[in-house]
Amino acid sequence: MPSWIRTLAVRKDASLNTSSEPTLAGPDAPHVVVIGAGFGGLAAAVRLLARGYNVTVVDRLEQPGGRARVTRVEGDGGEYVFDMGPTLITAPFLFDELWEIAGEKREDYVEMVPTTPFYRIRFDDGEVFEYTGDQAAMEEQIARFNPDDVAGYRRFLKKSEAIFETGFLELGHVPFGKFTDMAKIIPSMVLLESHRTVYGLVAKYFKDKRLRQVFSFHPLLVGGNPFSTTSIYALIAYLERHWGVWYAMGGTGAMVAGIAALIERMGGRFRFGETVEEITAEASGGKPRATGVRLAGGEHIGADMVVSNADAAWTYKHLVRPEHRTTWTDKKVDKTKLSMSLFVWYFGTDKKYEDVAHHTILLGKRYKALLDDIFDNHKLADDFSLYLHRPSATDPNMAPPGHDSFYVLSPVPHLESGTDWTKETEKYRKLVEQYLEATVLPGLSEHVTASLALTPKEFEEDYLSLKGAAFSIQPQLTQSAYFRPHNKSEDVEGLFLVGAGTHPGAGMPGVLSSARVLDTLIPDAKDFERQRPSEPLAA
Repeated sequence: MPSWIRTLAVRKDASLNTSSEPTLAGPDAPHVVVIGAGFGGLAAAVRLLARGYNVTVVDRLEQPGGRARVTRVEGDGGEYVFDMGPTLITAPFLFDELWEIAGEKREDYVEMVPTTPFYRIRFDDGEVFEYTGDQAAMEEQIARFNPDDVAGYRRFLKKSEAIFETGFLELGHVPFGKFTDMAKIIPSMVLLESHRTVYGLVAKYFKDKRLRQVFSFHPLLVGGNPFSTTSIYALIAYLERHWGVWYAMGGTGAMVAGIAALIERMGGRFRFGETVEEITAEASGGKPRATGVRLAGGEHIGADMVVSNADAAWTYKHLVRPEHRTTWTDKKVDKTKLSMSLFVWYFGTDKKYEDVAHHTILLGKRYKALLDDIFDNHKLADDFSLYLHRPSATDPNMAPPGHDSFYVLSPVPHLESGTDWTKETEKYRKLVEQYLEATVLPGLSEHVTASLALTPKEFEEDYLSLKGAAFSIQPQLTQSAYFRPHNKSEDVEGLFLVGAGTHPGAGMPGVLSSARVLDTLIPDAKDFERQRPSEPLAA
């Protein structure tokens, strides 16, 4: 059994029953190749398997998860477990659905626990705001900063709920394949003030500048600038309040392993350590039709359909031949505004910082000016705002006994900044360490026993993300819904996209919902009219 599923291939309360094999699609069932084993690709694989397809998932890493991969580092005292990417779950039903459509229950395999506060937000002057799902507690917090903003908070919540009901519940799983699909929702978008930015909307309801930061930072969690991201993303505030903020015991990697094991039980196959070099296509009069993928080693895997969970911009610029693209040409891809990137430092300490919350946001002295440097000026600044994750606050098994496991994330410009990360990595890490030591982790430099850094350079090299962008395409109004790369490719028949760069966008709810969109675009296997690929099917 592969090591990445060893701990989750069995139920928590019983051994895996190996006496009966999972029900597999027949050998003549249509075959789908999924490029990328990130959450979007894994969710797509489960949904396609449940509907009767043969599925092969190909990933260039040696484990599933994509950006949500796991790294284990030996330090003084034992092993630290680091989730390399997403750390919190805000729409748990989207995970539960994956097990349900396979006739199983997620809670039999992966345990999720709520975290509170959702975030502890620390301002540069040391003032703290405890962000929770409790309205009374939130109003008490707000009143400490500005009593007049309590009424504004109540109005903002109602607005966020209205945006949530339309933007997430109604439109989050709907494909936008035609402009008429977009035209139909324009009245709702006008009513919800989608022309405003998140910060612009928040500023309507809050006068205190610090509270404006507290209620506008959420777009950064999905790669957007609060000052340019459409206010549709203000729905995140209500989404968190509605379902809470959850943590998977064992880390996000436990959820990855659980879904990967589910895919294998359903008959799906994985090809790890394999890089897709081309999505092959055959032109026959109309649009070219996907026929499979060609790997870096030259092998061709034939398929009736291809689902790309690779970075959307990379997919079109590097995996689909120019002659097969009339919409997402190199010129259009190059003009697309990409998200910022991230600097992430993973570290373990030989002491426990008991007073540090599971999720902490440390806001620096600058807000808009810093975001301007990151998104518009593409300049690596000397200051930063940080997200500090301490999973061992909830799950002691993420660190050796008596130790703590952390990762700290700093939004930084993507590679268009020209920053030479081979030279800047240690210098920047040291700046982050010094800031943490001076604020929430006293004596940090004397207690670090494990250390690992991830920079925009690795986002490009490890994940094949164009320009090292951490969240693919920015969530601006003119790059949302119909204006994003479509879930059903505009250029190649039989090619579908899931993940952060397509509709509805980045973040775990977004990428899981992108796979859900496929249910309305791809028929059940029994209803699929097989198109003969240019080469025999292979898995």
